Amino acid sequence: MNVVRFMTTVLVCTTTLAALGQQAAPTPLSELLAEANANNSQIAAADDSWQAAKELPRQVSSLPDPTFTYQQFSVGSPKPFAGYTNSDFAYVGIGASQELPFPGKLRLRGEVAQGAADVKGSEVDATRASVADAVKSDYLQLAYLQMTLGILQENERVVEQLIKGAMAHYEVGQGLQADVLQAQVERTKIVRETTMHHEQMGRLEADLKNLLHRDQDSPDIVTEPLQESPLRYTSAQLLQMVRGQNPQIQVDASSVSKENAALASAKREGKPDFSVAYMYQNTDRKYRDYYMFSLNIRLPRKARVKAEVAQAADKLAQSKEALDAHLQQELAQVKQEYVTASSDGDLLKEYSQGLIPQSDAAYRSTLNAYAANREQFTHVLLYFVNVLNLKLDEAQVLAEHEIALAHLETLTGATLR
Repeated sequence: MNVVRFMTTVLVCTTTLAALGQQAAPTPLSELLAEANANNSQIAAADDSWQAAKELPRQVSSLPDPTFTYQQFSVGSPKPFAGYTNSDFAYVGIGASQELPFPGKLRLRGEVAQGAADVKGSEVDATRASVADAVKSDYLQLAYLQMTLGILQENERVVEQLIKGAMAHYEVGQGLQADVLQAQVERTKIVRETTMHHEQMGRLEADLKNLLHRDQDSPDIVTEPLQESPLRYTSAQLLQMVRGQNPQIQVDASSVSKENAALASAKREGKPDFSVAYMYQNTDRKYRDYYMFSLNIRLPRKARVKAEVAQAADKLAQSKEALDAHLQQELAQVKQEYVTASSDGDLLKEYSQGLIPQSDAAYRSTLNAYAANREQFTHVLLYFVNVLNLKLDEAQVLAEHEIALAHLETLTGATLR
């Protein structure tokens, strides 16, 4: 039964490399992340919003525009310059005026605008992190599907050999037609899984190209083989990183700073504002000229200022609560992803060191016994399917482990892969 031995050897070989070897050269994840950072529309829009916001502090912290005035006062007639040479009331005047907010108001308004710009800057970083997380997740899921597609294709070829072996046994009266039919059912199941894999890969390709701003008709992306990345940080270390490096927490912290400045500005708005004006009036040479200086004071209404201060205080409290809520949410997410990554690491050891070798040994033993007419074909098929499922399960656990690490990178700002 050389054919049977050949089938066994093929099954225990590494199937992923064979599948990927027929593909185009794989693209590293790092290249896709750089491409997304450079081309993604969401990042570009967030950056444009930030650039626009950075121009506001200079606008609101500058003095109001000065006003220049020209006057012509006629006497005795509405005609221009009537009475200018024979009346000391007619004159031509030029003047200027300037509004002067209470000292400190403009500076605080600038700080509020700068705080809003800082929030926009933090939102750019958060958008970059969100897009990177989506690229990583799609890439790793695509790598899993490409890996398991190779496993399915290899095992489809193996089950074809099993069908031929069952047919040979049946033709010489050593097997049952039901054995052949059952093997054909298993082959059909593999074909179904392959079709579903192609569908999922198509969806992921479309989403990845969207994130990368690539044309949807561009060549499909080939991933690098999945490899297990060690978890190098403890749960406590990762939780600590959240406070200083989490993108959403940085957005919320910037928002708190902005609202603090807004509260200080609202309180300062209760102070009076001033305006000064000066005018020179010429009444022809035979009369004395006029010189006029005026000072105006604007007194803000206390009820309005009080309401503005209360509103600013409520917004500050709201931003602090939002910061705390998001912090607790991100800490919980880190803990969940850490549990997933650490548990999956243990599972991968169980698959590679126990389940798959043991199941493969049981399959080969049953296959050899079947070749010697000492075992039923249904048992061979059962162990074959078991090995196949374990390999697929191992690949899924590996993908989940790597995706959990990718999420932890987004949540903590650390490099884990």
